[in-house]
Amino acid sequence: MIAGQASEYIGATALLDDLPKAQWLPGDRGYDADWFRDALQAKGIQPCVPGRSSRNKPVSYDKRRYRRRSRIEIMFGRLKDWRRVATRYDRCPTTFFAAVALAATALFWL
Repeated sequence: MIAGQASEYIGATALLDDLPKAQWLPGDRGYDADWFRDALQAKGIQPCVPGRSSRNKPVSYDKRRYRRRSRIEIMFGRLKDWRRVATRYDRCPTTFFAAVALAATALFWL
């Protein structure tokens, strides 16, 4: 668990070895660190992370791909509106996945 004011890329170090094969990884400004970008590129993943405002030299990133990231965040926000999904009433992984799939389908059609 990461403290509320700590940067998120500190916790990402534990997940670097287990990242699945991907072409690119979108992330918010909290993941802007040179060592994190280098680690992703060493794994063959192109980082799609905008630079922080305090960065002296701006970094390039694909702005169109970065905007698509917001769609994913909006979808997770809407899924959390479903109480059954947000509080995880179902302890069985299969039943929980079915509840998430049902909620996602309903959100798609609404």
